[in-house]
Amino acid sequence: MKKILVIEDDPYVRDNIQDVLSLEDFCTITAANGREGLSLAREEHPDVIICDVMMPEMNGYEVLMALRQDLETEAIPFIFLTAKANKDDLRQGMTLGADDYLTKPFTPAELRQAIITRLQKQAHVQQQTQRQLGELRQNIAHSLPHELNTPLVGIINGAKLLRYCYDSNDQAEALELLDCIERSGRRLHELIQNFITYADLELLASKPQEVIALQEEEARCFPMGVIKKVATHTAEHYQRQADLNLDLQDALVKISEARFKKAIEEIIDNAFKFSPAGSGVRITSTLKEGFFHLFVIDKGRGLTAEQIAKVGAYMQFQRKLYEQQGAGLGLTIAKRTIELYGGELAIESFPGRQTIVRMTVPLARQ
Repeated sequence: MKKILVIEDDPYVRDNIQDVLSLEDFCTITAANGREGLSLAREEHPDVIICDVMMPEMNGYEVLMALRQDLETEAIPFIFLTAKANKDDLRQGMTLGADDYLTKPFTPAELRQAIITRLQKQAHVQQQTQRQLGELRQNIAHSLPHELNTPLVGIINGAKLLRYCYDSNDQAEALELLDCIERSGRRLHELIQNFITYADLELLASKPQEVIALQEEEARCFPMGVIKKVATHTAEHYQRQADLNLDLQDALVKISEARFKKAIEEIIDNAFKFSPAGSGVRITSTLKEGFFHLFVIDKGRGLTAEQIAKVGAYMQFQRKLYEQQGAGLGLTIAKRTIELYGGELAIESFPGRQTIVRMTVPLARQ
């Protein structure tokens, strides 16, 4: 039996709603003011909340704000019940996260339909969440053992050979093996951190209210400095400083610097990792129609249309055919990150000739 919380200071309206919902086989709990209603919502975790706007102690807007700031109650469907129905009131309620509005007077049929619609939508969201979590578990279960195996083997074999070098007192060989073990350890740490990031992003994407809050937060950054720093460091890492070509415009964009930096690192690293030394990696940006457009262009092996379609549902790309690892997960992290902030990541590739990764991020108001 679904539980409905009714927060209404008018006892006549409150009793009428309770009678209607009882006939529809709902379990109804009631509160006479906003503060009491907020307390009941936190204790009872109802399936739907119906709340008046104008009430003593706490009004409906204050109740909704408090609920949306609490992880335990943020996703409960919320229906405003009010005699006020002008556009400003509707906009304020929806901005705070209300799911629907019922204007007094209303009929039992209107009340019933509003609740059923919210319950159906909630059920649909929960099904989607479970499906996405199932896909996440499947992707990780399939990919994680393969990804972790290579650096683990490097560490184990390096340790075995190091024992031999210790017995033979070959210090030069021992130092080389220690470097190999350290590289494998760093690679293992990077993979684990990426899987954690991937899981966090997928979980965040499954919670619409948190995505909305993320997009509305005051996170801002200037991308040009971040791009230059990451690109220069990556080119130096691959000893390909001469291959890097930068042509950037700066702007204030709506994304946190840390999130933007992570996405950029994955895209630029892939461009260098999967293109031959001596071929250019061009990074350029433009400003157009309220968005910052970034293009990362390389002349590497490229991706097929099928592989591009799978970016976003993590899969490792042809890992047996190439020495490098990690192409799929990095692009997936970058794509999901940018999408969560209202942007887009698209890939255009001509295998064996050229790949263009295009990122768009909303501009922020200065």
